[in-house]
Amino acid sequence: MGDQKRELPPVPDRLPVSVVDAHTHLDACGAVTAADVTAMVDRAERAGVARVVTVADDLASARWAAEAATWDRRVWAAVAVHPTRTKEFGEAERAEVERLAAHDRVVAVGETGLDYYWDYSPHDAQQEAFRWHIDLAKRLGKPLMIHDREAHDDVLRILAEEGAPNAVIFHCFSGDAEMARKCVDAGFVLSFAGTVTFKNAKELHEAARLCPAGQYLVETDAPFLTPHPFRGRPNEPFGAAYTVRHLAALRGEAVHEVAEAVRTTAERVYRLPSVTSG
Repeated sequence: MGDQKRELPPVPDRLPVSVVDAHTHLDACGAVTAADVTAMVDRAERAGVARVVTVADDLASARWAAEAATWDRRVWAAVAVHPTRTKEFGEAERAEVERLAAHDRVVAVGETGLDYYWDYSPHDAQQEAFRWHIDLAKRLGKPLMIHDREAHDDVLRILAEEGAPNAVIFHCFSGDAEMARKCVDAGFVLSFAGTVTFKNAKELHEAARLCPAGQYLVETDAPFLTPHPFRGRPNEPFGAAYTVRHLAALRGEAVHEVAEAVRTTAERVYRLPSVTSG
């Protein structure tokens, strides 16, 4: 059992419509070289996850993500400094994030936001950094990718105070139906990770059911949050295919309908080239 827990789940059957993994961490999955990235995305594509957005959480990861997005045309990047790492976030760090975020293969500013679960960065430092990232996204005209952990009210308050960018993505959405309605009414996009497949995530199931097509994405947040029934094992972008199927069952919709909604929303929000399904 211990060895199995360290193994990747099996690559699932290919989805009827190719989708985008809206948020993953290829470096944390173990990718270092261009060959590593290609192998990972090849596995994903066999499952119908044809493109991925690899996301940074610190400066080293941001540098890597922006470069990795040039190694394989199926890979795009998002860069920011994670809220738990904003204790020291000065002018030099901001200048580098801004430089990297302007790269044409970087399609979003993120993940940024607030994390009140971990006690790594003071709340005031997180909020200041969040406001700066909001401004950066607006100046660059790129989507804002939000990390929101046990901070729903403050995240929504700061977005209202600063004025939200044209596109806002709640990565690994963790709210209930009430929070989902507030986000949907504001025009935000909810990105559902493997947590939506967990049997005990009843409030998240309700949120996923009410979110209209055009306002939801699917992500892995790999190597974390591996979908049921492989919870606890390592995750990779191909895991998004499991989540798409589970989300379709939750919503009472056909798999191809959910996959098509995921693909077209990702293309619109991230401004990716449109591709036909399959």
